[in-house]
Amino acid sequence: MKFATLLFCLSVAMVDQLAAQLAAPNPSGVTMGHVHLYTNDPEAQKKFWVGALDAQETKLGGMQVFKLPGVLIMLQKADPRAGTEGSVINHLGLKVRDLSATLAKLESAHIPIVSRTPPQAMVLAPDDIRVELTEDTAISAPTINHHIHFYATDVDAMKNWYATTFGAIPGKRGKFEAADLPGVNLTFTPSPTAQAPTKGRALDHIGFEVRNLEDFTKKLEAAGVKFDIPYRTIPSLGLSLAFLTDPWGTYIELTEGLNKL
Repeated sequence: MKFATLLFCLSVAMVDQLAAQLAAPNPSGVTMGHVHLYTNDPEAQKKFWVGALDAQETKLGGMQVFKLPGVLIMLQKADPRAGTEGSVINHLGLKVRDLSATLAKLESAHIPIVSRTPPQAMVLAPDDIRVELTEDTAISAPTINHHIHFYATDVDAMKNWYATTFGAIPGKRGKFEAADLPGVNLTFTPSPTAQAPTKGRALDHIGFEVRNLEDFTKKLEAAGVKFDIPYRTIPSLGLSLAFLTDPWGTYIELTEGLNKL
C-alpha cells in the first residue's frame, strides 16, 4: 500500500508539473497568462496552433484554449476588425525546436510564410496574425512562448510603464528595447505614427496572470490606473479578472486562476 501510495503521489506530481503551463510569478505577482484571439474560423486556428505548433487543446467553460509552455491561446468566434499589422501589437514571437520541420507543416496547411532566414521566419497565421518563429534546438518542447512585439511612438515611456505597472525587468533583446516578465519578453520598436488599439482586432487582448489580483488592482487604482472593467470574480470558472488599456492602446486582461488550467 505504501508503495502504491508513493506511485500515486508521484504520478499526481508529474501531471501537475505537465499541466503547469504558466511560469511562476515575479516579485510583483505577475506572469504571462494568455493571448485572446477573435476568429471567423476556429478550425483554421486549431490547425495552426495544434496541428503545426503542437499546442495542447483544452477548454475554459465553452471557450477553446490552446496551451503552449508559457502562454494560453484563447479563441473567441467573432468577426475581427483586422489582423495584427498596423496594431500596437505587431506580432507574437515563439521559439520552435525545429524550424524547417515546423515550416514544412505550415506550408502543408497553406499558411503564408512572409519571410525566412536559417534561424527565423515570419508567418501569417489565420485572421492575419503575424507570428515570428525562432529556432532554438535546446528547448524541451516543440514550441514555447517567447515575446510580444509592440510598436509605439515612445518606446522609452512604454518600456517604463510596463516596468512600473507590472514589475517587468527592463533591458534589451538584441537591438531592441525590451522588458522581461516570467514567460515572456516584451519587445518595443519605435513607430513614427501611433498604431491602432488592439481591441476588436484578431489579437484583441493579452493577459497577465496575477497573484492576489484584488490587492494588485487596488494598488494600481491608487496609483491612478483606470480600469475598463474593474475587479470581479467568476465563481463558475474559478477565475477573477479585471481589464485595462495601456496608454498606447493595448487591451490587457488581468486574471487569477488561469494557472490551474
